[in-house]
Amino acid sequence: MGFRPLHDRVVVRRTDGEEKSAGGIIIPDTAKEKPMEGVIVAVGSGARDENGKVQPLDVKKGDNVLFGKWSGTEVKLDGQELLIMKEADIMGVIEKSKGKKK
Repeated sequence: MGFRPLHDRVVVRRTDGEEKSAGGIIIPDTAKEKPMEGVIVAVGSGARDENGKVQPLDVKKGDNVLFGKWSGTEVKLDGQELLIMKEADIMGVIEKSKGKKK
């Protein structure tokens, strides 16, 4: 990709939502809500504090994240539909469980 976000902004690609409801009903594309999960594809260098020092971001490229329903600005880059948002719009990183033993 030929795009680098500035400061505390990140570029996110939404992950595909469920195609069926819990009852097994297939949901058409027009009725689906856009997923609030995505994968970070690019990150900025970080925000500057009041002293001018760059504060690195807590997220990195490849992180699976959860964000607000109306977060970000939708853009199309290299044929992909992506979101550009500030790191503050991200609610958290989804960590994969490592097969916990009981």
